[in-house]
Amino acid sequence: MSQSNVRNFCIIAHIDHGKSTLADRLIEITGAVSARNMTEQHLDTMELEQERGITIKAQAVRLQFTARDGVDYQLNLIDTPGHVDFSYEVSRSLAACEGAVLLVDATQGIQAQTIANVYLALEHDLEIIPVINKLDMPAAQPDRVMTELEQTFGFTESEVLQISAKTGNGVNDLLECVVEKVDPPGGVSDDPLRALIFDSKYDQFKGVVAYVRAMHGSLGSSDRVRLMGTNVETEVLETGFFSPVLEKTSGLRTGEVGYVATGLKDVKSVRVGDTMTLSSNPATEPLAGYAPQSPMVFTGIFPTEGEDYPELRDALEKLQLNDAALVFEPESSAALGFGYRCGFLGLLHMDIVQERLEREYGLNLIATAPSVSYEVLLKEGEILTVDNPSRLPENNAYDEILEPWVNITIVSPARYIGVIMELVTGKRGEYKKIEYLESVVAKTSADDNASSRDGRVMLEYDMPLSEILVDFHDKLKSGTQGYASMDYSKIDNRPADLVKLDVLVNHEPVDALSMITHRNEAASSGRLLASKLKELIPRQMFAVPIQAAIGGKIVARTNVKALRKNVLAKCYGGDVTRKRKLLEQQKKGKKRRMKMVGSIEVPQEAFMAVLSLEQ
Repeated sequence: MSQSNVRNFCIIAHIDHGKSTLADRLIEITGAVSARNMTEQHLDTMELEQERGITIKAQAVRLQFTARDGVDYQLNLIDTPGHVDFSYEVSRSLAACEGAVLLVDATQGIQAQTIANVYLALEHDLEIIPVINKLDMPAAQPDRVMTELEQTFGFTESEVLQISAKTGNGVNDLLECVVEKVDPPGGVSDDPLRALIFDSKYDQFKGVVAYVRAMHGSLGSSDRVRLMGTNVETEVLETGFFSPVLEKTSGLRTGEVGYVATGLKDVKSVRVGDTMTLSSNPATEPLAGYAPQSPMVFTGIFPTEGEDYPELRDALEKLQLNDAALVFEPESSAALGFGYRCGFLGLLHMDIVQERLEREYGLNLIATAPSVSYEVLLKEGEILTVDNPSRLPENNAYDEILEPWVNITIVSPARYIGVIMELVTGKRGEYKKIEYLESVVAKTSADDNASSRDGRVMLEYDMPLSEILVDFHDKLKSGTQGYASMDYSKIDNRPADLVKLDVLVNHEPVDALSMITHRNEAASSGRLLASKLKELIPRQMFAVPIQAAIGGKIVARTNVKALRKNVLAKCYGGDVTRKRKLLEQQKKGKKRRMKMVGSIEVPQEAFMAVLSLEQ
């Protein structure tokens, strides 16, 4: 097909605004998948995606569409995730497209991630097609959402399409709009091949399978290629496109999106953002690629069995191939042995990776409590990056600790402003600004329930990343009855009065339970953590003390009571002195055993106890 008849576009939206449903209708209308094989959320092929009802991985599919003028077009669609933790997937997808369909829920209107995605699309200079979805819902308010789009982004009424992805109403008009407004891909077909790798996966038969967008030149199914970033050469085993399953073709031409089976078994040879070129006619300069993504959250992942350590390493390397935002490095713990310190974009990202490791690779893992990365200014003048609380130096070894701060955007009905301000202020947040997305609609006699027509606001704050890490989002949703949404981005590091809180179990420090917290909250956090651990650590035949300490000072202590064996079970006769004698013998035995036992088995739930602490 001619390059002028190719369109590359993606779908961007806040979570649950209907991206996957719209992708289903586009596939159904264009006949990319037969009706017999069609399923709901067809592009969400991962088991976790189907269980949770969310998109985790961006998925591509090639659609053949005949416009009203009779011209055939090749549409390369990329469905993107909506959760903030997977924003890196969105940014990579945008780099491979010329246009973006902005989907907005007619019942919810503009949300925090909607705003973030629009700015991201503008940074990539994409043609944005605004679409109001879910017109079939009884609570739909398209006029209200239209006003929001006009006031927030400056779209005119004639630019905004109104559809129902569920019923298919208006979807054909959307396809016509994509053909009309989205520019065909640029690039020179006669130039040397330069293909951008925007994603990849590992196949045990085909090796590393790279997902590419051919920016310049063309690629044959048996050509020899070179990866310009790693300088690795290999012969192509197979080329093809996504239908959405992998479908083999004779090659890829300029502007097309497809896959290349490299046959490489070393997963480190292929990097997302690298440029693929021909060995026989190589390009001189690589493509710009992607800016590296900085992880926000760090946690230790350890195998429950020490001999599974090599399997964990191989699994992380293969998973990193499919998830470029995942970073990891070796780590050892006195309590848990050898494992890896892993960096993630958020708690959901961390949870997904752990589940994928356990399900797809059959590993039994223990994950420590998550933390953020701190900059420690040592007295010698050096700067030490600490992403593991156990590695924080002693108080007399550093001058200052800098913690990461984020800019947080919250979109909510105006009636919850007080609740949000109270929540953010309690988390050390700093107010920046407030904007009204629409004017507040007054109550009328015809509309006694004006709560659904309440004006909505966008609040902006700066706050420490550690404060939104654990339960901030849950409390935000609870306080606003589920109406508020949030998005955040890292801005800088700022000084803070922080201390390391150590946990001792049976007088032995457990490094994996250490945490860095604000000095004013350290004592209360220690008491809460000790109380929580008391419930989670199994009882022994002797009392187990649990202590929280700051430096050499114990700030909290509790005991896990000893299991008491019924030594009187077989004492049928005699007076009370016989029973007392047995109980005294039991007490002496427990004292002797307490001195003998040096370690206590700490369950997985104990390492995540910090996530359920309530002030």
